[in-house]
This record gives sequence, structure tokens and C-alpha cells, in this order.
Amino acid sequence: MKTHRDSTLSPVTAASTFAALGSEQRLAVLNTLVRAGRDGLTIGELGERTGITGSTLTHHLKILAQADLVTQERKGRSIICAAPHFEVVEALSHYLLSECCADAAQCHKEPDHG
Repeated sequence: MKTHRDSTLSPVTAASTFAALGSEQRLAVLNTLVRAGRDGLTIGELGERTGITGSTLTHHLKILAQADLVTQERKGRSIICAAPHFEVVEALSHYLLSECCADAAQCHKEPDHG
């Protein structure tokens, strides 16, 4: 499992990570794992909660894992547990919001009451 020491993402990394979320089913998988918390879910539980099973779920988990959005625990050839990689999810949020209102002239000023 990769560890992240810096939550700042480059535009290239952010774009490729967002691309991994470019599927409704992958977004549903990640959302379900985020709702489940840091312990994650077994693959069976994840399939039941999302309605995505078998090779389709495996395919989506592979893409999310390559983007470092989820971690997977394997036993032999089987994936037995998947969990969200909260540090990466938080880094994506920070990437989007880090420059909020940076170009808005009135964003951080107190209203002028005369």
C-alpha cells in the first residue's frame, strides 16, 4: 500500500485520479466504501450494497486501486476486503477547494456599510 506524506496533488495526478471516478459504478463503489468507513467491506458485502458483482466489480476495484483511491487486502488469488484511501480522497477535495474564491474580489472582504 502506498503512503502519502504530502496531500498536495499535481494537476496531472489529480486529473488521472478524477478520470478513475469517471464511471457511475466506480463512483458508487467509492461512495459505498467511504460510507462504510476505514475498515472497508468484504467484496461480497460491497457487491451486495452496490449491486455490482463478479468480474465487473473486480474491474472497477482494479481501476480505483490503480488510482490509489482504495486499498485491497488479498488472500491468495482472492480480494477479501476493500477500503477507501481517505488521504487520497481528502487530497482530491483539497485540490478542488484550495483556491476557492482566489480570483473573486469581494470574496474575503467585509461588506462596506458606508
